[in-house]
Amino acid sequence: MGCDRNCGLIAGAVIGAVLALLGGILMPVGDMLIEKTIKKEVVLEEGTIAFKNWVKTGTEVYRQFWIFDVQNAQEVVANSSKIKVKQRGPYTYRVRYLAKENITHDTENHLVSFVQPNGAIFEPSLSVGTEDDTMTVLNLAVAAAPHLYPNAFVQVVLNSLIKKSKSSMFQNRTVKELLWGYTDPFLSLVPYPVNTKVGVFYPYNNTVDGVYSVFSGKDNVSQVAIIDTYKGKKNLSYWPSYCDMINGTDAASFPPFVEKTRVLRFFSSDICRSIYAVFGAEINLKGIPVYRFVLPSMAFASPLQNPDNHCFCTEKVISNNCTSYGVLDIGKCKEGKPVYISLPHFLHASPDIGEPIEGLSPNEDEHTTYLDVEPITGFTLRFAKRLQINILVKPAKKIEALKNLKRNYIVPILWLNEIGDEKAAQFRKQVTGKINLLGLVEIILLTVGVVMFVAFMISYCACRSKGKR
Repeated sequence: MGCDRNCGLIAGAVIGAVLALLGGILMPVGDMLIEKTIKKEVVLEEGTIAFKNWVKTGTEVYRQFWIFDVQNAQEVVANSSKIKVKQRGPYTYRVRYLAKENITHDTENHLVSFVQPNGAIFEPSLSVGTEDDTMTVLNLAVAAAPHLYPNAFVQVVLNSLIKKSKSSMFQNRTVKELLWGYTDPFLSLVPYPVNTKVGVFYPYNNTVDGVYSVFSGKDNVSQVAIIDTYKGKKNLSYWPSYCDMINGTDAASFPPFVEKTRVLRFFSSDICRSIYAVFGAEINLKGIPVYRFVLPSMAFASPLQNPDNHCFCTEKVISNNCTSYGVLDIGKCKEGKPVYISLPHFLHASPDIGEPIEGLSPNEDEHTTYLDVEPITGFTLRFAKRLQINILVKPAKKIEALKNLKRNYIVPILWLNEIGDEKAAQFRKQVTGKINLLGLVEIILLTVGVVMFVAFMISYCACRSKGKR
C-alpha cells in the first residue's frame, strides 16, 4: 500500500518534471517556429497574410483636409499685409479603397510590380461641412504665372488676360473645386493650347500611382516590400546626388523583426522624395505592443543643421544659402509650379517662413507624422501621415494682382492627415493570436509542470518521513 502511494507520488513528480521540461523546450523551439512562420507569411506571394493585406488594405484609409481660409484678402493685395488665415476642417475622404492593379511577379529577380489606383469618396459623417463649402484661397493660376512665364513681355500679355477674367491674387472656391479641380477663367482666355483645369490634387480620381516594383522577400526576407524601381527608374530625376534615390518601402509595411535602433525609410510620391522615421516610443495598441516611429525635425532641416540635406536645397532658394528650413521646394516634380511642402502649420520650420502668416499654431501632437509598427512582422498597424501644401508667391511688377507685394510669401493652402484605421483586431486574429496562444501553452506547461513536480515531491518526502517513524 505504502509502495503504491509512493510510486504514484513519484510518477506524478516525473509527469510534472516532463511537463515543465516540455514547456521549457517549447520556449526556444516556439520562438524558432514563430520566426519561421513570420518569415513565410511576410513574403509577398500568393497565399501569404502579407500578400492578402498588401493587394487591398483590409481597413479603411482616410484623408482629412484642413483648408486655410484667408480672412483679409483685399488688405494683402493692396498693402502687402500679413496674411490672416483661419483653419477650416476636417473635410474627409475615403482613399486607398481600390486594390492594387496590374500585379505581375518576376520570380527570377523576386520582384512584384503593380500600380495603385487613386480614388476619393467624400465622407459627410466625418466632415465639418459639405464639399460645397466656399472659402477664400490663393488663386493658384495667378500665383504660378510669373514662375512659369518669367519673360516680361509674356507677363504683360498674361496681365491683360488676368484683368479681363476679373481674376485676383485670391479667389473664392468650394472645397471640391480646390481639391479636385475647376476650370480657371484666366487660363480659359489663353490663346494657345493650355490645360485650363487647376486644383491642388488635379488630376486624381481615375489616375494611378506607379508603376512600382518591389522585392517580394522570397529569397531575402530583409528586403521584403522595399522598392526597387518607381515608374521604371531607380532614381527620381528631381534632385542631385543621393537625395534622388528611391529608398525603403511605401510605409505600409517594413521588413520583419524591427529593432528600435532601425531607421525606417520610405518613399512618398506625394512629397516627391524618400524620407525616414526614427523610434519614438513603445505603444500598446489594443493589447498589441507596437513601436511608434516618428518623422524627425532633422528630415526637413537646413543644410546648416543637417548636412545630409544639402541636395534638397534648390536654385529657387527662399533665403540666402538655404538657411531657411522646414519647407521643401518640389516644383521640379510639379511641372515647375511653385509648390512647397512642409509639416502642418510650419511645424519645425524656421521662424521667417511663418512670419508673414497669422493664425498658425504648430503642435507636435496634432501635426507630427508617425507610424505604429508591429516589430515582429514589420506591419504598420496605424499611421498618421501629415503634410501641408504651400505656394510661393513673389511680387511681379507686370502683373497688377501681384505688383503691390513687397515680400515673398509661402502661402499655406491646406494640410492633410492620411490616417489608417487600426488594424489591431484583424491583426490579432491573423498573427498575434497564434503567437500569444503558443506563448500561453508554454507558460501553462511550465507552470503546471513545476507545481505538480513540487507538490508531488513534497508529498513523497512527507510520506517517507511518516513511514520511518
